[in-house]
Amino acid sequence: MDQIRIGRFIAQTRKAQNLTQRQLADILLISDKTVSKWERGKGLPEASLMLPLCGALHITVNDLLTGERVSEPDYRKKAEENMMNLMRENEENKKRMALSIVCGVITVIAVCSLVVIAAFIAMPTIARAALLVLAAATAAAGVGAAAMLDARAGCFECPHCKAHFVPTMSEYVKGYHALTKRRLKCPACGKTGMCRHRIVR
Repeated sequence: MDQIRIGRFIAQTRKAQNLTQRQLADILLISDKTVSKWERGKGLPEASLMLPLCGALHITVNDLLTGERVSEPDYRKKAEENMMNLMRENEENKKRMALSIVCGVITVIAVCSLVVIAAFIAMPTIARAALLVLAAATAAAGVGAAAMLDARAGCFECPHCKAHFVPTMSEYVKGYHALTKRRLKCPACGKTGMCRHRIVR
């Protein structure tokens, strides 16, 4: 999905309806920051908000996902393209999640191996210190890579309003987690809670 194009289309259509970001947000019971985020191409509307958004803007979901008004003859073709794009995006999310797990496992094995070598094999103190520094650097790089892959794989579901959203990298890193859940602030309702990680948006 072209988030920039969809964002511009939302902004143009909203203005054509003589609505401010605040007025559109009030109709959808969300914050105007969320509308601003969509219009800047920083995220897509959650599935639960797509129909209300399209109703407020007098467009179809197909128009929204395409980022332009779709003419009747092109409607079916665009619908099929949008469906294929969604399926492709979900497949990519699954791959990111799998890579995140593999990256995490390899990092743990590598760090443990380096620490064991440093602890049990006779070597000069400087070499031992270098191995421990290498272990720390490997841990940081591995955890960072796994976090980036995991954060971009799918979305998170708010436990309060059930909205789906993708957190910023800063929000993702700061929120503590419990395997499939992470403590995040929902951009739709503004509440903080343990949000479940979802592969499918």
